[in-house]
Amino acid sequence: MTSRIPNVLTIAGIDPSGGAGVFADLKTFSALGAYGCGVVAALTAQNTTAVTGIHTPPTDFLKLQIDTLFDDVAVHAVKIGMLGTAGIVRTVAEGLARYAPDNVVLDPVMVAKSGDHLLAREAVTMLKEALLPQVFMLTPNLPEAGVLLESRAPESVKEMSRAAERLREMLPHSGERWVLLKGGHLPGNELVDLLFNGDRMVELPARRLETRNTHGTGCTLSSAIAALLPQRTREFRPVDAAVRDARQYLLGAIAASGQLGVGKGHGPVHHFHALWPQGR
Repeated sequence: MTSRIPNVLTIAGIDPSGGAGVFADLKTFSALGAYGCGVVAALTAQNTTAVTGIHTPPTDFLKLQIDTLFDDVAVHAVKIGMLGTAGIVRTVAEGLARYAPDNVVLDPVMVAKSGDHLLAREAVTMLKEALLPQVFMLTPNLPEAGVLLESRAPESVKEMSRAAERLREMLPHSGERWVLLKGGHLPGNELVDLLFNGDRMVELPARRLETRNTHGTGCTLSSAIAALLPQRTREFRPVDAAVRDARQYLLGAIAASGQLGVGKGHGPVHHFHALWPQGR
């Protein structure tokens, strides 16, 4: 990094309601002191209750977005979200191979909170073959882990531990690579995420917050990690520090989500909870 403020790129879809995708990612970057850039990999017709349509750009235009940005901007981290199709996945993977950015965080977005599918089945194979080899950190939830591993989703912390190990085996064995397996789908009031690098398994507990406002939580967490990785390099364990701080930011955003009044379904989290005055 040559500048004090990192440039962080999101490659993801557009959610018009602003709770997930590129718009949520840019809010997160800004809230955490990073300059946000965005490449649009998909357009959705979406609100807090449903996804009613998906449109993906031509792959040659997606390539042009990526090439034009990297030709000019030094990118210090990349968050990848919704990609939609196998062709989009391939184009993004080829772009990453050309420019080899650091700190690539992949949130394998497959299903929206509404239950709508956001990644074509044939794209999963392409994601595993072309994109996973270039990822620094993979951040699946439990259903996504099940899809990637072609098995049922983990149903306990013990099963999560084995799943995290298997997911790490899908990443390259050379260099530092991490899996953050999110346990939010487990029952109970106590949540556990697992952070694993092939050597250390770190349990990250949290208390479940009772709210319907959970739209875009996965997008927000992965974006927060991408924003913080370039800013935590001087910490004793920089990845641990970035993940812990990102989770704390997300918990604050969920806790403050009641200050917003967006939609009738799963509302968004409050990305600027620490910056905006309360009680407006």
